[in-house]
Amino acid sequence: MQGPRVEVSDAMGRVQVVPVEDDPLTIGRAESNVVLLEGGEISRRHAEIAKEGERYILRDVGSHGGTFVNDKSVVEHALSHGDRIRIGRHADLQFLIGEAPDPVSRATTAGVRSLRQAATLLDWLGALGTAKVLDQLLAMVIDFAITLSGAERGFIMLPDPVGGLKFTLGRGAQQVTLSGEDFQTSRKIPEQVFATGKPQFISDLHDESIAQEHERTGQLPIRSVHCVPLMLPRYAERAAEVDDVPPVGVLYLDGPEEGSPSSQETQLGLQTLAAEAAFAIENNRLYSEIQGKARLERDLRTAHEFQQGLLPMAAPRHDYFSASAEMAPCRSIGGDFFDYLDLPGSFGFAVGDVAGKGAAAALLGARVQEIFSCLACDAPAVTMAAINSAMVKKTLQARFVAVFYGVLSPDGRLTYCNAGHNPPLLVGENGVRRLSTGGLIVGPFSEATYEQEVVTLSPGDTVITFSDGVSEALNAEGAGFGVDRIVECVDALPSDLEPSQLVQELLAAVRKFTVGEQQSDDITVLIARYRGETPPTVGRA
Repeated sequence: MQGPRVEVSDAMGRVQVVPVEDDPLTIGRAESNVVLLEGGEISRRHAEIAKEGERYILRDVGSHGGTFVNDKSVVEHALSHGDRIRIGRHADLQFLIGEAPDPVSRATTAGVRSLRQAATLLDWLGALGTAKVLDQLLAMVIDFAITLSGAERGFIMLPDPVGGLKFTLGRGAQQVTLSGEDFQTSRKIPEQVFATGKPQFISDLHDESIAQEHERTGQLPIRSVHCVPLMLPRYAERAAEVDDVPPVGVLYLDGPEEGSPSSQETQLGLQTLAAEAAFAIENNRLYSEIQGKARLERDLRTAHEFQQGLLPMAAPRHDYFSASAEMAPCRSIGGDFFDYLDLPGSFGFAVGDVAGKGAAAALLGARVQEIFSCLACDAPAVTMAAINSAMVKKTLQARFVAVFYGVLSPDGRLTYCNAGHNPPLLVGENGVRRLSTGGLIVGPFSEATYEQEVVTLSPGDTVITFSDGVSEALNAEGAGFGVDRIVECVDALPSDLEPSQLVQELLAAVRKFTVGEQQSDDITVLIARYRGETPPTVGRA
């Protein structure tokens, strides 16, 4: 056959010849293509060959896996006789025009050796999937590469989190694991390969044409070097972006004797092995990340359950008041907390808001809640000073807590201290009042002092205590929920609604206001209502 054609080779070495008769000749995974290929990295419509005058143009048509001609990424390329086309990672094609080579000339000793190498390489690539530990996988890669190249030793270097490359694993020709101390080699070649993403195959470091460039390496007892980048499959939204993918490491091989120039098949074999190794290393990394995230999620679920368990299930029950509260962290765990205190002849309640979010805030919140439980008394200002003193001794820099603590007596007297917290709202027949008397946030200031105020409640008066996750909740337009909406929400509800119902209605109003937006802060609401002092029962004479 003398006309333009594409030879398509499969993994078994079988060759299919496809004449370039369709214009364009389409290549891809969909059955409608002229050249039908298989593989997850091959797009349904991957590439095409179109005739323009006397030229044949190969175009990538927006594939994810990339199109390569003679190992160079292309978007559009004018084909020449003998050009090797790679689609994705594995599909190999060759463009031919004119007389075909004599089939007998292909069956040379070198050709037979290349086929054997290819078959061995395929076996090795299949074995890569069995490695469950990264060191085992890397050892397999180096052993395979040493056998394929005839080198005496090899190692893999991966990026160091602090910068540069770090020696990860080395192997000798007898499949012996070597340490970094066993290697005397310059870092220049692997660092160049890692930086450029281009392989280096040096048969003789003492060659006059390159000896000066590799002077330091040439002083070591090595002469031949093979070094290839570990490149991930080059997926991209646009074919023009495929060259932006950096290596994940390098595979380095050397020997003390001058090596023969590497055949094209050996170089391609090493690069294919390196690509598969990079793919397997990345899979190992992703698997480790998934396992780590799964463990973290389990730990966070446990922490969430533990934190919720630290919060009181229900308020103490008395005839003269009713109370209810709920805390919804913006993450699995949060820095808000609330607590109740059943004091002799009175009822104490507190809400705290730790600066920050997540695990650190949750730990500090749990600690402050514990301190509150141990030190709280019926004098809120004294309690707040004691909490602040205990916090100052911990010297937690840039960590502070805003706390509101109130004590309600049967006669309606509410004694409270507000340490930098959102002022709770006292809602009753006389309107709305903010409870702001107190002092600074607790934790950072050893000289902080605190005051308390006493207000007298009438039956039906309600204290609404909330964290800034309520008042500062944002909607899609960036507007905050605000304090006025809290008042409007309460005013719009029946006056005989229980605190537990009020809490749920207020939280529902916040969720409705912020619909479609992610919760940005912990949300806590505690509502206490004074019912009035129960008159003593008078017995009959």
